[in-house]
Amino acid sequence: MSILHKAKNYVEILFKDKLSSVYFYHNFIHTAYTVNKAEEIMKNTPVSEEDQEKVLVALWFHDTGYIECAMNHEERSVEIMKNFLHEENYPENYIAEVEKLILATKINHEPQGLLEKIVKDADFSHFAGHDYNDISDALRKEWELTNVRCFSNDEWNAGNLDMLKNKHTFYTDYAKENWEPLKKKNIKKIEKKLVKEEEKKDNSEGKKEKEKSDRSVDTLFRVTLNNHTRLSDIADSKANILLSVNAIIISVCLSVLVPKLDAPKNSHLILPSFILLLSSVLTIIFAILSTKPNVTKTTFTTQDVTNRKVNLLFFGNFQQMLFDDYHNAMKDLIKDRDYIYDSMVKDLYYLGKVLDRKYKLLSITYKIFMAGIIISVLSFGFAFLSL
Repeated sequence: MSILHKAKNYVEILFKDKLSSVYFYHNFIHTAYTVNKAEEIMKNTPVSEEDQEKVLVALWFHDTGYIECAMNHEERSVEIMKNFLHEENYPENYIAEVEKLILATKINHEPQGLLEKIVKDADFSHFAGHDYNDISDALRKEWELTNVRCFSNDEWNAGNLDMLKNKHTFYTDYAKENWEPLKKKNIKKIEKKLVKEEEKKDNSEGKKEKEKSDRSVDTLFRVTLNNHTRLSDIADSKANILLSVNAIIISVCLSVLVPKLDAPKNSHLILPSFILLLSSVLTIIFAILSTKPNVTKTTFTTQDVTNRKVNLLFFGNFQQMLFDDYHNAMKDLIKDRDYIYDSMVKDLYYLGKVLDRKYKLLSITYKIFMAGIIISVLSFGFAFLSL
C-alpha cells in the first residue's frame, strides 16, 4: 500500500474516532476535497512525483490538529504527521519539507515556492466552488458551536466579501486561470445577498436576534439528536457482537463438548461445561433485552391534543389517531415554534431514558460475559488439575 493510501486511511480513522461532531467544516470531507484540488492543480503543473507526494501527505494531515484544539492546530497537525511518517521510516529531511507545507496553510502565511503555492490554493479552492454558499454556512455553524463567534447575516456576508475581494489571492497559474473567474462569480452572489439584506433592514433588531437564537436552538437539537442516535447505534452494535460470539460458543459446545460428557472419563467436565453454557445463555438474553425495542404507548383524549399535552412527533402516540385529526394537529404544531420545541424536548428526554436502559443492560451483559468466561476457564483448569 502506498504512503498516500496509508495517510488517507490513518486520517479518516483519526477523524472518525477523535474529531468532535461540531466541526462541520474542518473534517475529513474538507481534507479529501483539498487533496483532490491539489491533484487537479498538479495534473496541469510540472511537479515531480516525489514533490506531488509531499504536497498530498501535507494536505491529508493539515487539519488533523483539530482533534485537540482549533487554535494553533497547524503545529499539532505537524506533530501528528511526524509520528505517522516516523513509524513509516521516512527520513528527517522529507518530514521537514512536509512540515513546511502544513505550516504554509496558515491563513496569513505568504507562500514561498511552487509547492507552498499549490498547498495554499488547494486549501482555499472552495472560494471558487459552485457550492461555496453551503461550505461557507458549514464554517459559520462550526464557529458558532465552537464559540469562536456568532455572526449576523450582514456581518457574515460582509466578512466573506472582504476575504474574497481584498484578502485572498490564488498563486498558481492554473488556479489564476481556471478558479479566479469562478471566485468572481461567488463574489457577485455575495454582493447580491448584501443588497437583499439591505432591503430587509426594515425589520426590527429584536426580530433579528430571535432568528439568530432560533438557528442556534435548531443546531442544538440537530446535533444532540444525532449524538443520541449514534450512541444507540453503538450500543446495538456492541450487543450484536456479544450475540454472535456467544452463539458461536453455544454452537461449538453443543456440537463438540456436550456429546462427549456421556463418557464416565469426561464426568469432570460436566460442571465447567454447564457454567460456560449458562453464562453464554444469560449473556444472549441480556444482549437481546438491551436491543429489544421499548415503545411507550400512552392513552390520551382529544382534549389532550387540543391542550398540546401530546407529543405528535412520536409514532407511539399518533399511530392511534385518525389521519384528519393528526393532520390538523400537525398544522397547529408547525405554526407554533414553542410547541415544536416542547415536542422535541420530550423526544430528547424519552430517547435519553431509552439509552439509559439500553446501556445499563449492556453493562450487565458485559459483566456476565466476562465473569462467565473467567469462571469457566478457572473451572476447566481446576477440573483437569483434580484428575
